[in-house]
Amino acid sequence: MTIKVEALPLEGLLLVTPPRFDDCRGFFSETYNAALWAEIGITAPFVQDNHSLSCHRDTVRGLHCQVPPCPQGKLVRCSRGAIWDVAVDVRAGSRTFGQWVAATLSAENSSQLWIPPGFLHGFCTLGENTEVQYKCTGLWDRACERVVRWNDETLGIEWPVSDRQAVLSARDAQAPPFSSVIDWFQYP
Repeated sequence: MTIKVEALPLEGLLLVTPPRFDDCRGFFSETYNAALWAEIGITAPFVQDNHSLSCHRDTVRGLHCQVPPCPQGKLVRCSRGAIWDVAVDVRAGSRTFGQWVAATLSAENSSQLWIPPGFLHGFCTLGENTEVQYKCTGLWDRACERVVRWNDETLGIEWPVSDRQAVLSARDAQAPPFSSVIDWFQYP
């Protein structure tokens, strides 16, 4: 089985597309296999799976991360609909600190984004009733959770939604600016 792997411009981020086998019944895809993922460098054990449904187009979730001692790496995929998925480097000392990268993940393209600890993560739904599933390398811990304003001007993220159209949670709407990120993660 051949997995398509694309290293993204920010060190550690990978766009992974497992093979998909289509026939008259539909399709089959092995979305995760520890041995195959280890071959491409994703070796952290996954301890938690999350599944979200966003009913409305232009729903923005993020930007979120968990800091030490309970950091989380995430392997994100969209199992229904499509999302514009974003990762922002928040590793102090990294030459790409504060830079972001985005990829479209959809049920149709079967691509997944590997986001190791040290990155903020967020996404915008590109349609209604969008489902996102992601595997995490750490358990959720409220005390370690951090959030940054999704549309912070310092980051300059080119979201596919305007500030007025974005559907946000109260927490994300009131998130602090990117300047609040101080030594959350060290590079390397």
